[in-house]
Amino acid sequence: MHLSDNPATPAAATVSEWIRRAPKAVLHDHLDGGLRPATIIELARECGYTALPTEDPAALAVWFRDAADSGSLERYLETFAHTCAVMQTREALTRIAAECAEDLAADGVVYAEIRYAPEQHLEGGLTLDEVVVAVNDGFREGERRSGGRITVRTLLTGMRHTDRSLEIAELTVAHRDNGVAGFDIAGGEIGNPPARHLPAFQHLKRENCHFTIHAGEAVGAESIHEAVQVCGTERIGHGVRITDDIAEDGTLGRLASYVRDNRIALEVCPTSNLQTGAAKDYASHPIDELRRLGFRITLNTDNRLVSGTTMSEEFQHMVDAFGYGPEVFEEFTVAALEAAFLPLPERQRLIDEVVRPGYAAL
Repeated sequence: MHLSDNPATPAAATVSEWIRRAPKAVLHDHLDGGLRPATIIELARECGYTALPTEDPAALAVWFRDAADSGSLERYLETFAHTCAVMQTREALTRIAAECAEDLAADGVVYAEIRYAPEQHLEGGLTLDEVVVAVNDGFREGERRSGGRITVRTLLTGMRHTDRSLEIAELTVAHRDNGVAGFDIAGGEIGNPPARHLPAFQHLKRENCHFTIHAGEAVGAESIHEAVQVCGTERIGHGVRITDDIAEDGTLGRLASYVRDNRIALEVCPTSNLQTGAAKDYASHPIDELRRLGFRITLNTDNRLVSGTTMSEEFQHMVDAFGYGPEVFEEFTVAALEAAFLPLPERQRLIDEVVRPGYAAL
């Protein structure tokens, strides 16, 4: 149902309130893109990092958002130099992960898969294993602080432009019984096709381990084809360029049909897509067309600090652009949990005991 179809459409304040209360699930959120500005400033002082553009928390939040509003994925990614600079110790990683879980829970998120690249946190002398343990410890602490209102799992990310993806895939397998749900590759798509990391994906398949791939954001449908048919991804990070294989009259090409019919989830991040130039504005974002065509759509934040967003704000943008009501967001949330890298009984429990009752109460 669209809000515009309801004769009793609530006032804006009421819409904002049910959005805040609605159970949410996020599958695509980067740890290094979601720090609290005040935490960045405090950690920068502690570690002697002096390159921040400002030490005022509010101004720093605005700087990140403005720096990301370039229309370029490559320039968007440059903002992470500041966050990664303060994420080089066990204490910093644990604190940031705990705060991440707290912030998501406060926003009504009941399940989150948070991704990060362990190789980007070794400058302080930590090993890859120590990075993973520190982050997992932080998420367990954040879950405890939130009173058990959120479940958090991590995705270990290999960077597209480096040669450590197989090593990170092996790390994923080693820690999959300790909070690590799966693997991802990220970074600039142009010139870094996913098949370059095929040995990592082959290792994960042999070990029956989950993975997702960033594709179809800066590069067109060919990157999605490679991620799906060559690498065998279970989900697609972003994936909005699947529209390159959809005709103006809504007729799906072979690739688009395969992705839709095999229920390969799209991890759609509307605000981030606007910033990197993958979409022009919310009203013309392809998420609505893809939903109407039957794709498995999940709604995500990507980077809460860098994109200046939250899950509630992403919900609000969809309400404003397409008039979505609670039924659509329940659909997105259930789709996310059905595609989550969790054992089936855990997914079903969250859907049956948390999400559906939560939306029914709205």
